[in-house]
Amino acid sequence: MYQGGILLGPSVLGRSKGYLQAIFPPKSLTVLDTLANIGLIFFLFLAGLEIDPKALRRTGKTALAIAVTGIGLPFALGIGSSFLLQATISKGVNASAFLVFMGVALSITAFPVLARILAELKLLTTDVGRMAMSAAAVNDVAAWILLALAVALSGSSSSPVVSLWVFLSGCFFVICLLPILPPIFKWMACRCHEGEPVEEIYICATLGSVLAAGFVTDAIGIHAMFGAFVVGVLFPKEGPFACALVEKVEDLVSGLFLPLYFVSSGLKTNIATIQGLQSWGLLALVIFTACFGKIVGTVVVSLSCKVPLHEALALGFLMNTKGLVELIVLNIGKDRKVLNDQTFAIMVLMALFTTFVTTPVVMAVYKPARSKINYKCRSIERKNPDTQLRILACLHSARNIPSMINLLEASRGVEKHEGLSVYTLHLMELSERSSAILMVHKARKNGLPFWNKGRRSDSDHVVVAFEAFQQLSQVTVQSMTSISSMADMHEDICTTGESKRAAIIILPFHKHQRMDGSLETTRTDFRLVNQRVLEHAPCSVGILVDRGLGGTTHVSASNVSYLITVLFFGGRDDRKALAYGARMAEHPGISLNVIHFVLEPETIGEITRVDMQENSGLKSMSLDEEFLSEFKQKISMDDSVR
Repeated sequence: MYQGGILLGPSVLGRSKGYLQAIFPPKSLTVLDTLANIGLIFFLFLAGLEIDPKALRRTGKTALAIAVTGIGLPFALGIGSSFLLQATISKGVNASAFLVFMGVALSITAFPVLARILAELKLLTTDVGRMAMSAAAVNDVAAWILLALAVALSGSSSSPVVSLWVFLSGCFFVICLLPILPPIFKWMACRCHEGEPVEEIYICATLGSVLAAGFVTDAIGIHAMFGAFVVGVLFPKEGPFACALVEKVEDLVSGLFLPLYFVSSGLKTNIATIQGLQSWGLLALVIFTACFGKIVGTVVVSLSCKVPLHEALALGFLMNTKGLVELIVLNIGKDRKVLNDQTFAIMVLMALFTTFVTTPVVMAVYKPARSKINYKCRSIERKNPDTQLRILACLHSARNIPSMINLLEASRGVEKHEGLSVYTLHLMELSERSSAILMVHKARKNGLPFWNKGRRSDSDHVVVAFEAFQQLSQVTVQSMTSISSMADMHEDICTTGESKRAAIIILPFHKHQRMDGSLETTRTDFRLVNQRVLEHAPCSVGILVDRGLGGTTHVSASNVSYLITVLFFGGRDDRKALAYGARMAEHPGISLNVIHFVLEPETIGEITRVDMQENSGLKSMSLDEEFLSEFKQKISMDDSVR
């Protein structure tokens, strides 16, 4: 997105003065900057919400060592490179502020950007992902503190006493907020209950406190975003209040304010100022210094903590992620006159390069090992019908719950010795929303969807519904949530089916029933997901066309009364369908009709004779006959099957 801002700015399109005067007249820049800074304040509030102080206190020794080294070594190298820049292209700037700004710019790790990259690479749930996120959280907090110091040093006064006073005033303000804000926010959160709308007065009061904190820190002499960040860190992370607040704010911030901020920043970036061999050499030096400090420092510390080499390399490149947070630092330096146009352009290119190179390099150096599972019973059709049947039931929303539960109730095979084991997988799309990143960060398994264990929100209707179903039936249910992009969702489904040794995956149809009985497409993406699962699944797959099976509530076992018909044309899929139907027929309230369609061997009228003499056709017919023969023997005394 920032590249678009650069294209609109003086680097590309803005080289035309007429274009700049027409699209971005001087009078509009004040409004643009104002809206961009408002968006920045609320973005930093959301960034603070992602930081959990309790999790910081539980940071492991390895992650803490990586964080400290990832800050210390690049900060020192940044100070060293600042002397060279001051002697060449940054003459006459505030020396002390420039030193700290360069140190922060090279040592920072963008926590939100890193979370997004890990989620897209499906590494957020691996050991590397958890370690990187823990280290980045510590790095993020330390970097904002150092940046506050840099902003204090960059004030208009040349006296170090004034800068020290500004920094200490900021620290005193934060200390004053610690005993005041958390109790107030907790009091509000206690009055927000699950399933009920959050009162607007609480939302307005919180957003008002964000703006007020930003005003105070700006009046002190530190940037307004620091106050918003502190409020976000102190805000309670659990409960419906936090979720409602994020939903209210993030769409406006990510959809409107941040693009304006990128445009505002792009208008300040002029790549054309990098001219001559000296400037390009300094750009190469800055990129090398930034990469060397982060990557080498992280790798060395990781290896000393007995982290494998490929994981250490992945951690090094992941910790070198800059992105939006780096751009915020650079823009503050530009506004404070600490960075001139040429230095600013060099640092922006460094930030873009280090962020773009992260994903391909990590994909190349680190591929999490997955254990190969030797599980042969991946079909409903099996020799020993008394073995446990494992079903992976996928759901897109609460709309799919009633019919899925009623189907599982009918499928539990009350006479089976080992019964039915169900894994529910709530499929959620990974979006740009920070709340999705927060949900993904709860994952704990090795690249797989995460279990809903421990503390959870009761608003998760999927978990609540299936927990109730488990208590009322003889079915073992374990609920999971998968958050991935639509393009990768089938991978989560197939991988989970394999790891849980499921015999069948049940997917919701991509259409839902309307009130008049017709089917309406929910999302065409769901159809593509189902097609990919059918192509790649390691086991049987069933598509549940939901026409209101059992209504909108769970039908108890005593009230189940269904007539099921299996159309048997022959072949592997039909044998599986009949095996599933036979299992359902074990339920006392279910009757099964089997209609066997047989190919007429003789030509009648104008119907052409079909050649069935190929070996594959004969083998399939023999398997069908053998299966039907065994099936008839098993149901000979069962009146519920006809």
